Amino acid sequence: MAFDTALWSFALVVGLLTLTPGLDTALILRTSALGRRRRAWGVVLGIQTGTLLWGALTSLGVTALLTASHLAYVTLRWVGAAYLVWMGVRMLRNTFRGLPAHGGDDTSLLRGEDAVLGGWRQGTLTNLLNPKVGAFYVAVLPQFIPDGASHFAMGLLLTSVHVLIGLVWSAVLIGFARVLHGLLREPRARRVLDRITGTVIAAFGVRLALGD
Repeated sequence: MAFDTALWSFALVVGLLTLTPGLDTALILRTSALGRRRRAWGVVLGIQTGTLLWGALTSLGVTALLTASHLAYVTLRWVGAAYLVWMGVRMLRNTFRGLPAHGGDDTSLLRGEDAVLGGWRQGTLTNLLNPKVGAFYVAVLPQFIPDGASHFAMGLLLTSVHVLIGLVWSAVLIGFARVLHGLLREPRARRVLDRITGTVIAAFGVRLALGD
């Protein structure tokens, strides 16, 4: 496979993957829609940090060892599933705490600072504790490395393409979420958003736990 062909073909594959709604989309939209713009960008940067690490580890062959070890893979899968379920359940639980009696201002869903670092930690953990991301890279990345090319250098280049596409799409999501922010001034609307997002995140955790 020629260099240009490999680059564009990989961009097409990961581009379609990025556009598919999933856990990352739910986290970014929810965080940004609640008006936490800096934290939303922290989540984005954390997710892309995880992607870059998975790509680098795959290029070094480390994730191949992880997927080859059934015990290591299952352990990481259960840890990741537990983290997602915990995050989803906590989000759902918070929507039932401190509800205003007559539609007053509800601050329970807006706790915590609008800080990049907190979002970065959340995004990084969410990505790195999902072994399916590593399995995807192990299965897909080597197919797009041309013969004779450095596995590590080409792997990092392809991963960087994935990261760039992810950043561009995330900017679109955050921009779209600004429209939702106006609708989420009502406490009831914020609770509905968190209940939907919490359910989606917990469901991803359960699906990860029950996956093969």
